[in-house]
Amino acid sequence: MAFASNRRMKPIDVLEASLTGLSLLLFGLITGFFYAYSCSVMFGLDASDPRHAIAAMQGINREVRNLMFAPSFFGTPVAAALTAGLLYLRDKNVASLAFGSASLLYVSAAMFPTFLINVPMNDALAKAAIPENLADANALWQAYSSRWTWWNGFRTAASAASLLLAAYGLHRTSITFGL
Repeated sequence: MAFASNRRMKPIDVLEASLTGLSLLLFGLITGFFYAYSCSVMFGLDASDPRHAIAAMQGINREVRNLMFAPSFFGTPVAAALTAGLLYLRDKNVASLAFGSASLLYVSAAMFPTFLINVPMNDALAKAAIPENLADANALWQAYSSRWTWWNGFRTAASAASLLLAAYGLHRTSITFGL
């Protein structure tokens, strides 16, 4: 990315810079969201009394679908696809391919597992009564946590790879800023 002080940005350049920046930001946010679960939330819940871990995860899953989470989860592939389309129209084919690939990778390897695996697991846990017996609670939590955590790690890796593709796409745009 070069900075040029001898010209003003055209509106199409501002749009391109805005869309690429927004895409990169959203990929970073969702990658960080999944990563936080992988490196802290699930470890903390696993170290807790399983009855408390179940109750905490039920509460998290009830509240996660909110206006702060939605833009990064749902908006990321949309922003990246729009960026890819604009870059394609501007004959920036390598950058377009990078953003398009990032969008497809995120949808196929982060969103689909969320809908096909993690959400159904969350729904099943939400319906489960928290066992009073520690051994029963531990069995329920361990069955949930190990599988859920593995798939969250998969989503994290896919999101991080998508973020890297978007960063490469941004690098290939050769955006210049007239300041």
